Amino acid sequence: MSGWPEPVTLAGPSATLVPLAPAHHDALVEAARDGELWRLWYTSVPSPEGMAAEIQRRLALAAAGSMRPFTVLDASGRVVGMTTYMHIDAKNRRVEIGSTWTAKSAQRTALNTQCKRLLLGHAFEQLQCIAVELRTHRLNTQSRRAIERLGAQLDGILRAHMLAADGTVRDTAVYSITAAEWPAVRSHLDWQLARPRD
Repeated sequence: MSGWPEPVTLAGPSATLVPLAPAHHDALVEAARDGELWRLWYTSVPSPEGMAAEIQRRLALAAAGSMRPFTVLDASGRVVGMTTYMHIDAKNRRVEIGSTWTAKSAQRTALNTQCKRLLLGHAFEQLQCIAVELRTHRLNTQSRRAIERLGAQLDGILRAHMLAADGTVRDTAVYSITAAEWPAVRSHLDWQLARPRD
């Protein structure tokens, strides 16, 4: 399972995920400025000044085999954020979808659902994962609602799990989708993506 999972481009009607590259720096800075996302205390989005270091951090984790980072493009090809497979466990065929952020103008659109459909589909159908995790700050209600809308189940809360950038202690809500649940979740996501939007 060396190099599992391999770099891949995943594409759908509403989003495309391409392997993260240093050349994406300037476009990612503009995406983060859309909503000044780094100012949100309960999440970790790189500031414009910190974007180069964050790209290098993710690429170093990719080289070490613990992360597969993506740059997120919207339907028009505009860079709107980042996401990853992280905490990769090749032996047990498990990944976490995380370290995700999306420009404010692309939030509450089909983009997030499309990204998760692409990542989950690849994880279960090509990588043969037994489970996929999603985690977020216990107090990030917007993120928790989005994860629950995917069909993920709450496994529990890791209390006093880690220190946030502002020095507060983060409780982490841990969700997962198992391989047995994937067919129903896939049907649900496909329905969400196909239904008319207001």
